[in-house]
Amino acid sequence: MAGDEWAEAKAAHERADYAGEMLLYRQMADQGDARAQTCLGVMYEKGRGVPQDFSEALKWFRMAADNGAARAHCYVGSMYDRGRGVAQDYVEALKWYMRAADQGDARAQHNIGVLHERGRGVVRDDVEAAKWYRAAADRGFARAQFNLGVMHDKGRGVAQNYAEAMKWYRKAADQNHAKAQFNIGFMYERGHAVPQNYAGAMSWYRKAADQDDAAAQTNVGSMYATGRGVPTDYAEAMKWYRKAANQGHAAAQCNVGSLYATGRGVTQDEAAALKWYIKSAQQGDAVAQNHVGNMYATGQGVPRDYAEAMSWYEKAAERGDASAQNNLGSMYAAGKAVARDLVQAHKWYTLAATRFTADEAQYREKAIRNADGVAARMSADQIAEAQRLVREWKPK
Repeated sequence: MAGDEWAEAKAAHERADYAGEMLLYRQMADQGDARAQTCLGVMYEKGRGVPQDFSEALKWFRMAADNGAARAHCYVGSMYDRGRGVAQDYVEALKWYMRAADQGDARAQHNIGVLHERGRGVVRDDVEAAKWYRAAADRGFARAQFNLGVMHDKGRGVAQNYAEAMKWYRKAADQNHAKAQFNIGFMYERGHAVPQNYAGAMSWYRKAADQDDAAAQTNVGSMYATGRGVPTDYAEAMKWYRKAANQGHAAAQCNVGSLYATGRGVTQDEAAALKWYIKSAQQGDAVAQNHVGNMYATGQGVPRDYAEAMSWYEKAAERGDASAQNNLGSMYAAGKAVARDLVQAHKWYTLAATRFTADEAQYREKAIRNADGVAARMSADQIAEAQRLVREWKPK
């Protein structure tokens, strides 16, 4: 009889008859079926076939756990972990996860790893986190395989090993784990554990992008914009940037703004560029903040406003953007929107010179020339003060 009820519940689920599915679970749960009690808790947690009710979900999870369901122990732990139906309590969450993990529950083992990695309810311990991720990964749990790959990729809790990272990313990617697919793409793009291969990178980014992973969509757009792995196609780049931007991805929003600003893949539109730059800048993207500053400083798409430009340059410069630091130095040197201050100008020019990358040598040289230019008008004490400010500066 129970087998028939489970078959009926599965059929109800497949036809999206959640109320019918719920009724069948309830009938079995009332007869003491721990698996059905667990499923009933999930229905209440997700609000499927019934109004979402975390307290009711927790009640059924506890009942199932009392009847020996390992997964139910994990679900109770998750409720404490997230503060659903009960006050958030990482120590209590760990206790319940351990009960499930001791019965071989891979999800619980993974979640214990997360608690150790983040220092929730326990002292942060990457070695312990990697141990639990490995236990869950060996049981085929995709998220644990991905996280274990990250630990090997970054050298956290284990020795850095790109080949080992790639191995675990691939296991997770084979289960359609989008972030693992993205990371494989990144490794192909950078040549980590495999020869650098832009076409290979594009292939893996596309797999993740097709699952609506915003970071992957952004990188697919960048591959089209730069002609890496595919022919340069700005219209296609814009299409993928928009997909990510519409999900709120800050870098993609900035890139949409850049294409509007330059008229690549789309009709040039400074007002649209500013709109997208601001969306990104408001999320703290330093590159976009610098672009917004540039548009106010030059009057592109908006009336010229040095005070507003200064405000955006400051935000980006404090976050470490070299271009913004150079621009902020120029504002202080020229006394635009602020009293002329050669000490501050020298400080920001010097910081910019140290933060431009090797690929930006021409901009670094310009920042050095700018610093030398203001230094020629400064006293030794002023230069010493500027140098002190540089030493003490930290990105925010």
